[in-house]
Amino acid sequence: MVVRFGDKYKQWNAAFDAGYCAALGKPYVALHDEDIVHPLKEVDAGAQGWCKTTGQVVETLRYVLQA
Repeated sequence: MVVRFGDKYKQWNAAFDAGYCAALGKPYVALHDEDIVHPLKEVDAGAQGWCKTTGQVVETLRYVLQA
């Protein structure tokens, strides 16, 4: 799952989705700007990866699926 955080997205909904994935042991990738790294440090710690752009998400998913 890709969990996207940002101004146009409900942060608490995204955080809930990330927590739900973590509770179920399901992998996820966090997508957000660098300026909110600190508030999301626990979310990022549980993620397969943290990305700043959708292109990085594609690269990360490609890497994870091919590894």
